[in-house]
Amino acid sequence: MSILHTVNKSPFEKNNLESCLRYVKSGSAVLLIEDGIYAALKNTCFEKEMATAMKEVNFYCLAPDMKARGFSESKIMDGIKMVDYAGFVDLTIEYDKVQAWL
Repeated sequence: MSILHTVNKSPFEKNNLESCLRYVKSGSAVLLIEDGIYAALKNTCFEKEMATAMKEVNFYCLAPDMKARGFSESKIMDGIKMVDYAGFVDLTIEYDKVQAWL
């Protein structure tokens, strides 16, 4: 069963990204939304952990949330795909289940 995991809290404030990465399985995906987008930024203490997870898991970032926080796509780590709201909906259809990490 493939799962779309959504992370909406900053990894600098909460540990839900860390928990998510512990349980996510190969073939699943992680969508970073709201303040969760901070995990997608280059040159942070989370970059190595994210890069390791990207070997087996697809990562997405919600573009409107990135722009709302003043970041451009050039600040995003390589390998993370940007999606809009329609892309978010498409992901919920593509994966069998959605797990929100609140």
